[in-house]
Amino acid sequence: MIAQAVSLALTRSYLLVPGIFAFTCGELALSQRRWGDTERYPSQEGLYMRARDGYNYMFTFTFMIVEGLVLLVRALYLAILFSPSIVMGPFADYFGPNFRKLWLRVVHRTLEKAGPAFIKWGQWAATRPDLFPRDLCTQLSELHSKAPEHSFSYTKKTIEKAFNRKISEIFVNFEEVPVASGSIAQVHRATLKSRYPGKQAKPLVVAVKVRHPGVGESIRRDFAIINTAAKISMFIPALKWLRLDESVQQFAVFMMSQVDLAREAAHLNRFIYNFRSWKDVSFPKPVYPLVHPAVLVETYEKGESVSHYVDDFQGHEHFKSALAHIGTHALLKMLL
Repeated sequence: MIAQAVSLALTRSYLLVPGIFAFTCGELALSQRRWGDTERYPSQEGLYMRARDGYNYMFTFTFMIVEGLVLLVRALYLAILFSPSIVMGPFADYFGPNFRKLWLRVVHRTLEKAGPAFIKWGQWAATRPDLFPRDLCTQLSELHSKAPEHSFSYTKKTIEKAFNRKISEIFVNFEEVPVASGSIAQVHRATLKSRYPGKQAKPLVVAVKVRHPGVGESIRRDFAIINTAAKISMFIPALKWLRLDESVQQFAVFMMSQVDLAREAAHLNRFIYNFRSWKDVSFPKPVYPLVHPAVLVETYEKGESVSHYVDDFQGHEHFKSALAHIGTHALLKMLL
């Protein structure tokens, strides 16, 4: 039946089939002639283009192999790095409080060594005592301001490269020891000169935020590994419902958006405008033109962590209620 149908279709399309056949033959002949002409009379530009394309293909292929090997080595390193924490975890409550404290320190140190993506996860986990043990949250809270620091020589080089001026031409003094260090950058306290590039101003105490070296590349590679693991988890029935691949992708986009400090400055300006009529909420002000994707200079704002008031003001329920009221309304304002 199928053969009869095909034969009938071909018979009825006696004009269409020869037309398609002729068009195809013509195109093949034309392309063959062009190829023959090119082969017979190759121009210098044509040879250069072929050589360049071949080089690009070879470079891309080599890069993919090297990148794959780097990711494999990185995955093995992370597996070895997290092994002590994973092995000690089930026994944290069976060998006494000292063993548990040791395990908490191991987890903290492991996340520090693992890099910015895992430090950021630890910072998030520290704010969720509803999901994790309180002693673990307390230990991980140190990651908010005591993450690994980079050298002052790198800070100096990055600032001078970003603004094309020596650091002494911009600041009266610059504290080499950072005030705090996070997963993406570290913060130094400094004083701007009365005259700095592009502006006239009185000496001003500022916070200088400098991005850690290699942060973007580290995050990209780590999330490539984590995303692969999340996709593998989709084949495990007990984990499939978690949709870990979607959560990892969302977290990766959030992390990469924090790498650009110039974007952070734009967000600060937006917050300042949205909260312009609020007396209880303020934000650091970016100091333009000293804004760069790798360096952000902003006003230095003194303050205390909210956890300080929550933990140390026991019995001051009215004060805590007022603080929670301000925080809740500020959060809703940001979301809306």
